Amino acid sequence: MTLILAPKGRLTAATIRNVVTSSVLPITRTGHHHGRLRPFSHTSASHADFTHAVIGGGVVGLAIAQQLARRSSSPSTLLLERHSAVGTETSSRNSEVIHAGIYYGAGTLKTELCIRGKNLLYELCEKHAVPHKRVGKWIVAQNQAQREALQRIHDFCVNEINVPVRWVSREEAQRREPAVRAEAGILESPTTGIVDSHSLMVCLQGRFEEAGGTVALASAVTAIRPVGGANANGKEGWELTVRDTTTGESSTITTSTIINSAGLGAVDVHNMIVPPSQHKQMFYAKGNYFSYTSSSPKVSTLIYPAPEPGAGGLGTHLTLDLAGRIKFGPDVEWVDSPDDLAVNSARLPEAIEAVKKYLPDLDDTQLQPDYAGIRPKLGKAGAVAQGKGFVDFVIRREEGYEGWVNLLNIESPGLTSSLAIAEKVEGLLYG
Repeated sequence: MTLILAPKGRLTAATIRNVVTSSVLPITRTGHHHGRLRPFSHTSASHADFTHAVIGGGVVGLAIAQQLARRSSSPSTLLLERHSAVGTETSSRNSEVIHAGIYYGAGTLKTELCIRGKNLLYELCEKHAVPHKRVGKWIVAQNQAQREALQRIHDFCVNEINVPVRWVSREEAQRREPAVRAEAGILESPTTGIVDSHSLMVCLQGRFEEAGGTVALASAVTAIRPVGGANANGKEGWELTVRDTTTGESSTITTSTIINSAGLGAVDVHNMIVPPSQHKQMFYAKGNYFSYTSSSPKVSTLIYPAPEPGAGGLGTHLTLDLAGRIKFGPDVEWVDSPDDLAVNSARLPEAIEAVKKYLPDLDDTQLQPDYAGIRPKLGKAGAVAQGKGFVDFVIRREEGYEGWVNLLNIESPGLTSSLAIAEKVEGLLYG
């Protein structure tokens, strides 16, 4: 399907209705491209407005959309984003860290996709000049229990997942980062880095549009129904009602497949499709970030405290942007709404206390509220595999449905994993 849009490849929900009613062509899939891949369904409808509808324009949705659009056997891919720009939620409100994949346990999707995604992300950044830097990370222990936690991470990385880590001696620590306190040991992750998340998303959106993909901004999905009725379960495709958030007008489109990568709205999308007995609840873990305006102490490595079992995050850590500016966060504050994005200044004293454990010379008068982000979680669970209630990524074709890939609990390390998640989604659809 060829669409002439302005600006390049982008439209809003109101425009979708005009486009699909005036210029939609029948979509046929032979399944013969990339010989070893099979079609996602032999019984899917061969006439639809789009081949793929990706719901959610964060970094994961962008990665998936460009992956699918670049398949020669995929005539049309639509990316639906409810906001007026892509990547305005979790994707732009995080630490911008390229994680190494060391926290999440053997056999988990978080470990598998973080390690694969890290390698893919570095390759893409280098190829397309996306600003990034391998700054490395220190995980610091202040007591024997934390040292034992670091030893478990070390042994897991060396013996099970083959991710580089190394112990840092006191002499080396004093030479490299004299301001950092680590009473019981330092474990370094040399493949950890940072990335400009905005530039990354610009790159992914450009790759998507160059492949012929269509971005629909201000387009909120309000209803999803299987074409042919509930008993069809998506075998004949899907019908989506899309509301233009600027005008309130609604449009209806059809698609052969849907990919739910809606992030903070993913559970809402899930609940539009499944019966009430299968509905899920989203829990919102708010992370507050604080910027540091002083030039002293100076640190050039990411600093993380040893992980605490059962904690909802990795602790209030020191991260850097590409200009070398320091920020601290995120903490974990459970909130009732994904719109609760104001930094909670009342949590500053707690953050100062946490940071001074590893950066004792911090000038706490130079800490200022910066921004907050929300992590979409399926439970008030631990962020590391050793804690109670750890919840992995959910990326699957839902049983009893055709042409639907569901992504839930895509929190950290979602940005690092995004390109590997895209590969997995393509594999789920095409084998």
